[in-house]
Amino acid sequence: MASEEASLRALESLMTEFFHNCTTNERKREIEELLNNFAQQIGAWRFCLYFLSSTRNDYVMMYSLTVFENLINKMWLGVPSQDKMEIRSCLPKLLLAHHKTLPYFIRNKLCKVIVDIGRQDWPMFYHDFFTNILQLIQSPVTTPLGLIMLKTTSEELACPREDLSVARKEELRKLLLDQVQTVLGLLTGILESIWDKHSVTAATPPPSPTSGESGDLLSSLLQSPSVAKLLNQPIPILDTESEYICSLALECLAHLFSWIPLSTSITPSLLTTIFHFARFGCDTRTRKMTAVNGSSQNSVLGQERGRLGVLAMSCINELMSKNCVPMEFEEYLLRMFQQTFYLLQKITKENNAHTVKSRLEELDESYIEKFTDFLRLFVSVHLRRIESYSQFPVVEFLALLFKYTFHQPTHEGYFSCLDIWTLFLDYLTNKIKSRLADKEAVLNRYEDALVLLLTEVLKRIQFRYNQAQLEELDDETLDDDQTEWQRYLRQSLEVVAKVMELLPTHAFSTLFPVLQDNLEVYLGLQQFVVTSGTGHRLNITAENDCRRLHCSLRDLSSLLQAVGRLAEYFIGDVFAARFNDALTVVERLVKVTLYGSQIKLYNIETAVPSVLKPDLIDVHAQSLAALQAYSHWLAQFYSEIHRQNSEQFISLVSTALEAIIPLISSKVQEKLLLSSCHLLVSLATTVRPVFLISIPAVQKVFNRITDTSAQRLPDKAQVLVCRALSNVLLLPWPNLPECEQQWAVRSTNHTSLISALTREYRQLKSNTILPQRKVQLEDTKVIIHQTLSVLEDIVESISGESTKSRQICYQSLQESVQVSLALFPAFIHQSDVTDEMLSFFLTLFQGLRVQMGVPFTEQIIQTFLNMFTREQLAESILHEGSTGCRVVEKFLKILQVVVQEPGQVFKPFLPSIISLCMEQVYPIIAERSSPDVKAELFELLFRVLHHNWRYFFKSNVLASVQRGIAEEQMENEAQFSAIMQAFGQSFLQPDIHLFKQNLFYLETLNTKQKLYHKKIFRTTMLFQFVNVLLQVLVHKSHDLLQEEIGIAIYNMASVDFDSFYSAFLPEFLASCDGVDSNQKNVLGRNFKMDRDLPSFTQNVHRLVNDLRYYRLCNDSLPPGTVKL
Repeated sequence: MASEEASLRALESLMTEFFHNCTTNERKREIEELLNNFAQQIGAWRFCLYFLSSTRNDYVMMYSLTVFENLINKMWLGVPSQDKMEIRSCLPKLLLAHHKTLPYFIRNKLCKVIVDIGRQDWPMFYHDFFTNILQLIQSPVTTPLGLIMLKTTSEELACPREDLSVARKEELRKLLLDQVQTVLGLLTGILESIWDKHSVTAATPPPSPTSGESGDLLSSLLQSPSVAKLLNQPIPILDTESEYICSLALECLAHLFSWIPLSTSITPSLLTTIFHFARFGCDTRTRKMTAVNGSSQNSVLGQERGRLGVLAMSCINELMSKNCVPMEFEEYLLRMFQQTFYLLQKITKENNAHTVKSRLEELDESYIEKFTDFLRLFVSVHLRRIESYSQFPVVEFLALLFKYTFHQPTHEGYFSCLDIWTLFLDYLTNKIKSRLADKEAVLNRYEDALVLLLTEVLKRIQFRYNQAQLEELDDETLDDDQTEWQRYLRQSLEVVAKVMELLPTHAFSTLFPVLQDNLEVYLGLQQFVVTSGTGHRLNITAENDCRRLHCSLRDLSSLLQAVGRLAEYFIGDVFAARFNDALTVVERLVKVTLYGSQIKLYNIETAVPSVLKPDLIDVHAQSLAALQAYSHWLAQFYSEIHRQNSEQFISLVSTALEAIIPLISSKVQEKLLLSSCHLLVSLATTVRPVFLISIPAVQKVFNRITDTSAQRLPDKAQVLVCRALSNVLLLPWPNLPECEQQWAVRSTNHTSLISALTREYRQLKSNTILPQRKVQLEDTKVIIHQTLSVLEDIVESISGESTKSRQICYQSLQESVQVSLALFPAFIHQSDVTDEMLSFFLTLFQGLRVQMGVPFTEQIIQTFLNMFTREQLAESILHEGSTGCRVVEKFLKILQVVVQEPGQVFKPFLPSIISLCMEQVYPIIAERSSPDVKAELFELLFRVLHHNWRYFFKSNVLASVQRGIAEEQMENEAQFSAIMQAFGQSFLQPDIHLFKQNLFYLETLNTKQKLYHKKIFRTTMLFQFVNVLLQVLVHKSHDLLQEEIGIAIYNMASVDFDSFYSAFLPEFLASCDGVDSNQKNVLGRNFKMDRDLPSFTQNVHRLVNDLRYYRLCNDSLPPGTVKL
């Protein structure tokens, strides 16, 4: 034994050295290599067995177990059977002898190693593997150890990882399913006996406010009084050992439930027992004991008991998450719901000692989370199933859910409950849509609950009722483009909107009075405005008044958003029925916006400027945004009243404009300025009243924008105002025939508008040589940026409009477009300018290519093709970073628009576009790992093929008539092959997004153009692609796309199944390294000759899995031995 003893000492000192903080990384690598080499030796396990039984060093034990794990999972096939028997006998003995003294992580690792042997050898060579586990569980001394073994077995055998063949995985699943009934019986017995044993000692509990809780609701939920009585027993006090065993048993159940199907083996007594333990989570007494006794031991005990409740709820949720419920299990489900709602009633019950909220605060946070998960699963998966049971009181359930929601101790908890209500409202909406006849009955059943929900959600967003909680919400930090407060408000308003959809009249009559109250406060501020030396001041100074005003303004802002959110429920079919309500809202909104602009509340001085000034600006901005939300209603109003009494409509629009125009100034805060600009755009674009242009206020804006001496608005606002003015002139007026559209006058006005906006820009043309001085260059860049951002936006906004609008637009823009083309070569090395110019041209091509006409479009394309030489492309992509890549991407996007154009006009450009892609862009990016430019290039190649198929495949009509099938002639074969090769190459690269996109393109070309059936593809490329896709599956490099890859392989193989099975598959297997000929035969035999998609893809995944498994088995042991 001397050598084993010496090796152990050497290993201990190596391990100590390795983990010592003075050891260098270099030395650590040496030790690691030494240890790895030692582990690879044949017979290293004998030393490890000795180490395990003779050392107390944790590192040494962990290392020894890793050696065993490696041996069993990667080399087991090559281990002599005598050695295997010895290992199978020694490791369990070691576990039994030392499980009480080993650290828990070593014990768990040893269990996992023994289970790994079972995974390989049970039942053939290790027949007593599972019986041993059952015996351990049944013997009181080793119950905990047996349960750990059972849970590890469930984890490792029911859903094994890659390193098993498919046949073995199926065999293990079947073997385990055969044991389920026994195992569940054992676990039920353990939990029941511990509960009963401890219940006896707690037979006479002290009277407590929590006992005797079976009210009327409970008996209606539970049907049988005996179950109610059973669930009302006091919760037993468990000793530490019993708690530990129960927690292990519940963890086992949770894992078993994750994979066993719902069936009668999950007995009513097991379910009832799990619910007993779920009550531990709602028991606040343990927390109180801890608080009273104050000892740390008690507090640990309290946490443990709470944890039992959490584990029991995990078991329940595992069962709940299964959507497929066999008929015989439905009754059990109903019983589960009844028992869980008993718990829900228990934790939301009010009594003298507790409010509901304080009771929820006392419960473990994880327990509340699990309970909320349960409720979500109930509503999303099972409500439709359960609602039809007459004995299940859905309305009472909603009352409990209501209590639970509005007493949540945390914001996150409240959000999660709002999600559940959203699911319920969606369920109700869909139910009504599918059963319109029962609409009234369904709504009557739930009406009270919905109105209550609406009222309470509205209260929750108001500072008036909820200031302390709402002040806690962060309104500064953006997360996913919204602050915590905005998310809170948005989620609440979604619930309000969904109730509005179901009960419009109720919802409106609940919301409007609340809005009205806060509006009164706001509109009453005028009397407190006094004139001071520096301007206007709000004469409200008392701290309490300022606080109340702050709350009222915040609430008004939220309620205005709520009213805006509901705008969609007043238009369409219900316009006439709800006209008066909507008119009341719009009149109020117009009044409020005008009032804010007239008394200039945004510029007023206040006692607490840091709080009240933002509040006043926000209310004003929200009132404009809410009015903007009603622009579709105004448009419908305009079309309904056309040529009748339209004074009411004219007055609404004119007053709104009076409110907007004073705000269009660079002196106004940006938030307010942008809100007014957006409203102006909506009036010009959505409503389009014929009289808009003749309103003096609008003419005033025209003059302001075209006056070069006036101060320019900030960029965003300038772009919006120019869009609005352009649209006033370009968009056809609704309800008027073509002859009354006054196109001539509008065209002249539009030309002068654009001319004024581009004056400085057009002057640049004569000065095309790049300015030398840096300051001058920067000024030029600013002019280009400001002009192009406005023009691009104008074109984009009319790109989907009538031909006439686009014609006028292009006439006005023509000179500026020519200037842009002339300037382009001068700025080719300034990638920021090129980027903006190409954005503008891309928008022109997308919106106005017909208006630009063929000769000029050709000139533009030719200019670009000449400018983007190989050198220029390389400079942009390789040296100019993201801006340079963006320039090339936009250029490719322009070409995408060009190649999609139907007809023959741009076909002459195809050869040069393809050669630009394949000979200039592709070689630069092919080898780069960066995804830049690739997605756009492959989209362009896809569009070239998809929209110009005849460029490659000419159908010969005569031949098709004679032979009955189209015999296609192939043209431009070299270019087609090069494109296909580029696609194939992209599947060998790691970028998963590009892989997914390109696979989708190939599949689309096959669906639309029968790509895989073409002779050139079928004979020279098909099986190359199948080979690449199979290799990708084997290497697991793009595992997220397994399903898509499987379907693509099927679509390719199905072109010629005979060749696939007779030629490709044998060749593929023959070329596979790392597997012997016998294994290749087995792989071939297991690939059944199925021709339907599900079976075929299953065969593909089986082949891939088993090939990987065989390679793993065959990884041979390295020669030579290493001594420590």
